[in-house]
Amino acid sequence: MSQPAEPQFDVIADGGLDAYRELLNAVPVAPFSINFGTESLLASQLDRAAFFGRLRAGAPHPTTSQPTPQAYAELMERAVRPLLAVTISSGLSGSRNAAEQARALEPGHPMTIHDSRTLSAAQAFQVHAAMTARAAGHDVQTALEWMRLVAEQTELYFTIETLEYLKRGGRIGRVAATLGGLLNLKPVVTVDRATGAYTNVGRARSWKGALEALANQVTARFGEGTPLRVGMLYGEVQDSAQVVLELLRGRHPVVWSAFTEVNPVLAVHTGPSAVGLAAAPGAWPWEK
Repeated sequence: MSQPAEPQFDVIADGGLDAYRELLNAVPVAPFSINFGTESLLASQLDRAAFFGRLRAGAPHPTTSQPTPQAYAELMERAVRPLLAVTISSGLSGSRNAAEQARALEPGHPMTIHDSRTLSAAQAFQVHAAMTARAAGHDVQTALEWMRLVAEQTELYFTIETLEYLKRGGRIGRVAATLGGLLNLKPVVTVDRATGAYTNVGRARSWKGALEALANQVTARFGEGTPLRVGMLYGEVQDSAQVVLELLRGRHPVVWSAFTEVNPVLAVHTGPSAVGLAAAPGAWPWEK
């Protein structure tokens, strides 16, 4: 029986990641902070129920802070192999910049930085690609190539019941602009591949319509009947995400699916009722 390959590198990520237990996503994370006025807490320390209660209450509305260079430096200091850092889109956060600062401060600890140009479930797909390459004994360059292939295939979409949280957090930008100021509409949002920032690709007048629009966007992108891998996302409750998955099952063979919660760093901007997904066609690139 052959021995497992010796890993050539280790993988880290940041708090933009929404990890799946079913994927190779168990990596050290440089945490974001969530700030309630003058009170600052690491997102990983927050109880979800208490967080959503405070989010609804507002006064003050929480803000988020990117990982500090020191947070990355601490991960580098603990590393026994060269690191590959998979960060949230630099169009949404300064996390990549913090990693670059840490690398400059710790030149004795090699670290390759990969800007995922996305976040959440789509970032999780890329981390899985990197960890799969690592487990097979491949080098960082192979991991980068597999992440690139996954990124090209994967689409991230989410919908929210209200734009209020994006508005409070100052992230509404192009989403509101494309809705023409009609803030009662439910948008379908993605991350623009060119800018790495949020942009609106659909809209609906009801929550039921928004869930249907989310599924419609996936089918329009990949074509009805295309086999899919789907990582579902939800805020407080899973029910609406399950509705979207069942809609997709009626149009596509779903060869893999799983659910995970939107973490508090992202929920600050999407609110408690967010539903989203990362979708990609068929098998993983290295399985074809």
